[in-house]
Amino acid sequence: MKGKRRFWQFLNRSDTEAELRIEGEIVDEGDAWWYGWLGMAHGTPNAFRKELAKHKGKNLTVWIDSQGGFVWAAAGIYNALKEHNGRITVKIDGKAMSAASIIAMAGDEVLMSPAAVMMIHNPWVNAAGDAGFLRQMAGVLDEIKEAIINAYEIKTGLSRDELARLMDEETWMSARKAVELGFADGILYADDAEPEPANAWAAPAYAVSRLAVLNMADAAMRRLFDVWKAHNGGREADLQLQLELIKLKEVKDDDA
Repeated sequence: MKGKRRFWQFLNRSDTEAELRIEGEIVDEGDAWWYGWLGMAHGTPNAFRKELAKHKGKNLTVWIDSQGGFVWAAAGIYNALKEHNGRITVKIDGKAMSAASIIAMAGDEVLMSPAAVMMIHNPWVNAAGDAGFLRQMAGVLDEIKEAIINAYEIKTGLSRDELARLMDEETWMSARKAVELGFADGILYADDAEPEPANAWAAPAYAVSRLAVLNMADAAMRRLFDVWKAHNGGREADLQLQLELIKLKEVKDDDA
């Protein structure tokens, strides 16, 4: 991992305390190579576990600002944090969306900035094949959803039916809403925070979602040009360009 940008960073504070920042795309083992090739922040659960082991016995403050990523990678990091021999305090200072919300559930205490958001939704996948294969994939997604609900259920104490409903609806939560539902335990800087109006995030949630999609599309377009210039055309550039176009299409499809 030397020389590569990771989606986490550990900071030693003392012999008993350490800090961890998780931001950017959460990537699994199989896809890390091309995130690195594109210069995007990335890493893998196995590398994460090795680095976490260096802080064994320390109380850990985990700062999260991530739009999510691969569920398997998030599950690996969640497990590593749950096994950590030390208290885990999660602080969400920006966003904990999708797979990043799974990691947040590993905290003994979860605190959110009054300006932060959390989002949970159903797992999804791009798949191609015959009817039998697609039906099988639908079953796989159902089981992945059940696994994600396990982590949410342990933290929140909500019923599985209620958690399934929240995921079906792609639920966006302000800090206050997350505390109300049990996804968070408190609000950072609460003494300075002004009361939040009822249903404050009902409309902005959609606006934030669309803004995130548009920003991702802009970033993808910039990477297309960078890839092409870096390789001066040729077959390798054509292949990578196709990969980027597929990713950009997925982003635009989400925006449609």
